[in-house]
Amino acid sequence: MTGRHAEAEALFERLLALRNDVGLLAEEFDPASGQMRGNFPQALTHMALVNTARVLSLPQHKVKQGR
Repeated sequence: MTGRHAEAEALFERLLALRNDVGLLAEEFDPASGQMRGNFPQALTHMALVNTARVLSLPQHKVKQGR
């Protein structure tokens, strides 16, 4: 939403690569060990993932207008 769409898409792709074999994410991720930590699976993490996918799929002029 700040106009850094390419950077957001790249970060989103990195996040998708962290999912387990059935596409689930935990509450936290430890970058040092590469392991998921905390509650698993985590609904709030998945809601944020879905919302981010939705926002990234919007035409950019709608994102800038806050739609």
